[in-house]
Amino acid sequence: MLTISIIIITVIVSLAAFSNHSIFEKLCLHPYVMNGNRQEIFRFISVAFIHADIWHLAFNMLTLYFFGTAIEGHVFSETQYILFYVSAIILSGAPEYMEQRNNPEYKACGASGAVSAVLFSLVLFQPWGIIYLKFIIPIYFILFAVGYLAYSYYMSKRRTDNIGHNVHLWGALYGIAFTLLCKPESFSIFMETIKHPPFLN
Repeated sequence: MLTISIIIITVIVSLAAFSNHSIFEKLCLHPYVMNGNRQEIFRFISVAFIHADIWHLAFNMLTLYFFGTAIEGHVFSETQYILFYVSAIILSGAPEYMEQRNNPEYKACGASGAVSAVLFSLVLFQPWGIIYLKFIIPIYFILFAVGYLAYSYYMSKRRTDNIGHNVHLWGALYGIAFTLLCKPESFSIFMETIKHPPFLN
């Protein structure tokens, strides 16, 4: 499956970057270096294959596994899915590039924008689906999604790491927009499903 392939490639590249910082420097989103330099445009995509640390990598890849495998082949065809994932990487990072392109100190990494897009795409279809945090604690998709954004907003204000937390919000908005465009029925499905929480049945 495409999701598994993406996870494998991301883990391999991220682990390599952990042990060799020059790989991180070559692949991270570095708007100041990219500004006006077409040879560095690949960073809009390569940023998704490196991570700040093992916990950042694990969180993103576990989220991608649970939500990506649910929409791949079910919501989107394989062609639509890969287009969705790659375009989400680029478009979720574009606002951060525009904001930081004159800041030589700013660098970011992670697949968070694309993962957020995948997460919110599935939420439209299954808001009351359940994910198990740490494989133990059950939580509804819709609550996980809201918490994911709240955490991202908080961390974006702190700016204490190289994680592009702002891209979570842009990824979420793109995930919703892409899904509504490709699958217009997702809106009515969401509205009908959200009115019937399982704990009231």
